[in-house]
Amino acid sequence: MTAITLDRPAPKPFKLVRHSLELTKRSLIKTWRTPEALIDVTVQPGLFMIIFVYIFGGAVAGSTHSYLQFLMPGILAQTIAMGAISIGVNLNTDIEKGIFDRFRSLPIPRSAPLIGAVLGDVVRYVLVTISTFAFAYLLGFRIGSDPLQAVAGCLLAVVFGLCLSWAPVFIGMIARTSGSVQGIGFLVVLPLTFASNVFVGTGTLPSWMQGFVRNNPLSHLVEAMRGLFLGTPAYGVHVWWTLGWCAGLVAVFMPLALWAYRRKV
Repeated sequence: MTAITLDRPAPKPFKLVRHSLELTKRSLIKTWRTPEALIDVTVQPGLFMIIFVYIFGGAVAGSTHSYLQFLMPGILAQTIAMGAISIGVNLNTDIEKGIFDRFRSLPIPRSAPLIGAVLGDVVRYVLVTISTFAFAYLLGFRIGSDPLQAVAGCLLAVVFGLCLSWAPVFIGMIARTSGSVQGIGFLVVLPLTFASNVFVGTGTLPSWMQGFVRNNPLSHLVEAMRGLFLGTPAYGVHVWWTLGWCAGLVAVFMPLALWAYRRKV
């Protein structure tokens, strides 16, 4: 007589991870089937570099090549920040279509759909990093450090994008329409990108603006990537500041997004 074994329910943390990864797979399949939704992270970086380098490069840096070396990490950070808005728009659209009502009826942790969506967005940040480097190399950009440091800079950018995406997720949970998510997102991201050191050095800005620019999370990310890509000195402190901002973004916006999600669905 064979013994009958009963399947025990998986521990809650493991269950959350397993279902989150399954929903991550769903997000990746959705991205694969709608490649046109990736235009902002594949074509946009190249357009921005061409516009800013060849129109403003000579006036800002005296040389388009010098300005390209300075600008490339900033364009990568800007595109990541703008691309993060898409996840809030997509989640709000899914809620409007009733997809999350179906998730609520399934025996999965309530937070799994949001975590899966955020993890699935890693493809966007990897693609924007690859496309930005590809366009920059075609225009004449060259790494001034060693390959390991360059890879570390790319990983830092991807991690920052994943952590930042929790802010648009929260906006997507509280906004009424997907259009309003996009409007609110750009209203927040544009000041962060232009009131930073993305396009010009902090010292060239008005004195009343420099304090904000120095403490801007994108400024720390850009300085960290410039150091890792170009080998400029004293970038280590900016790496730690960027990681601190990553932890802060997750600590603040992830609980808020999960709270708003539970209220909404």
